[in-house]
Amino acid sequence: MSGTMDGRAADGGRVYQSAGDQRITEHHHHGGRPATDGPDSVRRPAVGRTPVVLRDRSEVLTRLREGLTSGRAAGVYVLHGMGGCGKTAVAQAFFDIAIREHGRVGLWVDAADRAGLRAGMLAAAADRGARDGELLAAHQGHRPAADLAWQYLDRSPEPWLLVLDNADDPAILRDGSWLRGSPRGTVLVTTRRAAARWWPGAQLQHIGVLPREDAARVLCDLAPYSGTLEEAAAIADRLGRLPLALTLAGGFLAQQVIDPWTMDHYGRRLEEGEAVALIDRGADALTEEDPRHLVGRTWQLTLDAFERRGLPEAVSLLRLLARLAPEPLPLSVLNRPEISAVLPPGRAETALGALLDHSLTQLVDLAGLRCVHTHGVLLDAVAAATPPGLPGVLDATAVRLLDAAVPARPAAGPYDPRLRLLAPHVLTLLRRAAAPPGAGDALALATRLATALHRTGDYLSAWETAGAAATLGARALGEEHRLVLAAHARTGRSLFRLGRYAEAEPLLRRIRAAQSRLLGADDPDTLDTGQGLQLVLGNNGRREEAVTLLRSVVAAREVVLGAGHPATLRSRTSLLAMLTAVEIAAEAEADDTFLALPETCAAHLGPDHAVTLVARHNHARALFVLGHHRAADDEVRQVVEDYRRVLGPDYPVVLGALQLYAQTRAALGHSDAALGLMAQVVAGRERNLGADHHFTAVSRELREKLASGRWRPPRAVSGG
Repeated sequence: MSGTMDGRAADGGRVYQSAGDQRITEHHHHGGRPATDGPDSVRRPAVGRTPVVLRDRSEVLTRLREGLTSGRAAGVYVLHGMGGCGKTAVAQAFFDIAIREHGRVGLWVDAADRAGLRAGMLAAAADRGARDGELLAAHQGHRPAADLAWQYLDRSPEPWLLVLDNADDPAILRDGSWLRGSPRGTVLVTTRRAAARWWPGAQLQHIGVLPREDAARVLCDLAPYSGTLEEAAAIADRLGRLPLALTLAGGFLAQQVIDPWTMDHYGRRLEEGEAVALIDRGADALTEEDPRHLVGRTWQLTLDAFERRGLPEAVSLLRLLARLAPEPLPLSVLNRPEISAVLPPGRAETALGALLDHSLTQLVDLAGLRCVHTHGVLLDAVAAATPPGLPGVLDATAVRLLDAAVPARPAAGPYDPRLRLLAPHVLTLLRRAAAPPGAGDALALATRLATALHRTGDYLSAWETAGAAATLGARALGEEHRLVLAAHARTGRSLFRLGRYAEAEPLLRRIRAAQSRLLGADDPDTLDTGQGLQLVLGNNGRREEAVTLLRSVVAAREVVLGAGHPATLRSRTSLLAMLTAVEIAAEAEADDTFLALPETCAAHLGPDHAVTLVARHNHARALFVLGHHRAADDEVRQVVEDYRRVLGPDYPVVLGALQLYAQTRAALGHSDAALGLMAQVVAGRERNLGADHHFTAVSRELREKLASGRWRPPRAVSGG
C-alpha cells in the first residue's frame, strides 16, 4: 500500500482525509453463524460466518489501529472494493482487535437498507443508554432517529467502534445524516461504492484481490491435503485471486469425504465450463444462504439496484464486458457507434461511471492507454446469468466494436500497444462462438489482428494470436475451412520471423498444399502462403527452390491481382533481395523495368508506403551485389532515415537496412563506421530477436569478419 493521510475537522470530531486510496487485500475462512437475537445483538458482527484466518491484511489493520491508540483523534474509515474481496472480514478482524486489545465497545450495524440501518443505530443508542421513551419516539417518527443515536454515541462513557457494514447505497447514510464523526469513537464503513464524493472527510482504503502466494495459501489452509502450493496457485490464478471464490473453492475441497477431489481435478473442472456453479458448491454447508456469500449472486444485488434506479444501461454494459476477456480493454473500443445495439452511445459514459462507482470494474493505465479492467469471476457470473437470447446480440456487438479497432488493411508501422491489448478479447469472442457465421467473423478478425501485430514487428504476439485463433477456429469451422487455413498460414509467417524455421517450413508447406487442393493454386490465399514459404526456404539454405517458388508467385499475382497490386509489387521486390548478381543482371537485361521497381512502387502506392520503402532497400542491395557501392551507399543511407521516419526507430527492418549500410561503408573504406553500425545491429537483434536467432547469428558473423579484415565486398558485374 502507498499513500498519505491528512487530518481535518468534521462534524462532531476529527476524521481523516486520504490523499490517495490505499490498496489492501485479505481473505477469510468461515465457521458457524453466531446468534444475533437478543438486546445485545448490536455487540456482535451480524456477518453470518465467522472469519478464522486472514492473510495479507496486516498493513491495513496497522493503519486502522492508529485510530485506536491513546491520544489519537477518532476517525471515519471507509473500506471499499468489489463484492467478494472480504471488506467485511477486515472489518470483523478490526472489530475484534478494538474490543480485545483496546477495550473498545464494539457496535455492529448492517447498513444494507434503511430499515436495517435505522434499527441498528437505535439499538446502538439503546446500548449507550437511550431510554425506552426516547427510543419509542424515534421509532414513531416524533424525533430524528439519527440525532438520538449520535447524541448517545457522543455521550458514551466508554470509547467505541461502530461498524456500518454493507453500506452499498451511501444515499441511505446521507439521508438523515447517519454517518458522522465523534470524539468518543471510530466509525468503520464497508461499501462497494468507490467514488470519494460519497465519503467526504473519510479515509478511504481499497480492498482488492490477493497476491498470488497468499491466494494459494488460502486454498492450502482450507484444504491442506488436496494438492501442492503450486497447484493451488494455478487454481488461484483461474479464480482471479478473489477471496470469496478462494474461500468457497477451498471449502468445497475440504468438504469432499467419500470421493475427495484433488486441486488438479478441481482446476480441470473449472476449465470445462460452469465455473461459477462449481465455485458456489463450496457454500453447500452453510446453514443459511446469503447472496453475498455466493459468487453467482453477490454482484446480482448491485445489478438489481441499477434496474431499480433506472440505470439499465449499466447492466447492459457489464453484460457486454462479460463477453470479453478479464483483461484490460482500451476505453476507445467502447467509444464507438457500433455499441448502439446494446445501449445508446450517449449513455455509455453514464453506464461506465456507475460500474466504476460500484466497484464492478476499474480504470487502469497501460502504456499510456486508459483501459477498463474487470475481474474474471465477476464476468463469469454475469455471463452465466445473462438471459437467453441476449448473448447473440452481445457477441455480434463485441465483434463489431473490436473490428472497428483493428486496421482494415494492416500495414507496416510503429509498435501499437492497443493491438496487443485487443488480442485476449478477440480470442475470447472466438472461444464463445460455436458455429458460423459468428465463428467465421471472429476468426477473420483474429487473423487480421495477428497480421496487424506482425506488421508492427510484434512477431511473438502475432504468432500467439494466430496460433490460438487457428485452433479455436478449427473446432467451430473444421480444419480445412478457408479462414482456418489462413490463420495457420499467418502462424507460419510469424514463426519464420521468430527464427523457428524448422516449425515454419512444414506448417507452410502443409497449408499451401491444402489451399492448392481446396482453393486452387492461383487463389490469393495460396499465393500468400507461397510468398511466406519462399522466405523460409531462402533463409534456410534452399535459395534455388525459393527463387523458383517466388517466380511462380510473381507470375500468378500479376495475372490474378494485377501488376500494380501491393502484393504483386511486394513479391517482385523480394526478387531483388533473392537473386545473385548474375541473375539480377540477366533479369534487368530481359526486363528494363526490373531495376526501376522503386519508382514503379512509388507511382502505384506512394513514396512512403512500406512496399515502396522495401523496394528501395532491396534495390540498394541489388546495386551493392552488382558492385555499385557508392550508389548503394547513398540509397541505403536515405532508406535508413526514411524507415525511421515512417516506421519508427525500433522497427525490425531498420536493422536490416543498417546492416547493408555497414557493408556499403566498409566497401568504401570506412571500416570504423562499419563496425560501429554493426555493433548497433548485433545489439538490436540480440535485444529484439534473441542471441540464437538466425538473423542475429548472421549479423554477429558479419561483424566478426569486418573486425578481422576477412570480409570482402562483391565485385562489379556488368549489365547492372
